[in-house]
Amino acid sequence: MGRSFWQLTVREGFSSAHALRNYQGKCENMHGHNYLAELVVEGDTLTKDTELVADFTVLKKILREELAKLDHCFLNEKPPFDTMNPSAENLARYIWKCVEPRLKEYPVKLYSVSVSEKPQQTATYREINEE
Repeated sequence: MGRSFWQLTVREGFSSAHALRNYQGKCENMHGHNYLAELVVEGDTLTKDTELVADFTVLKKILREELAKLDHCFLNEKPPFDTMNPSAENLARYIWKCVEPRLKEYPVKLYSVSVSEKPQQTATYREINEE
């Protein structure tokens, strides 16, 4: 019999401008997106009292607080994107690095972080511990 677990997903939006460095095309110019960030966590136990893996309200609050640091700004001027290209891939990894330590006190494991520039384009970041 396999291991059972749940995945919980929360999504929040933010708006920012960026310019892709070393890009050959119009995205090298400053432009903006209404991004959508998606946070997926997994857990294998439910709390005794509420029978929840984690509270969606808590997950949304954590994600919202981290995205507030990116909202309505020119990403190229904000560390680490002042030296790192502010691509959807790097945004997803950055959000992972900010959110993951904040989840340590909850009985969940961060599964993935995705960033969409528009509904048709999504970059997903995961870290897999090879044991």
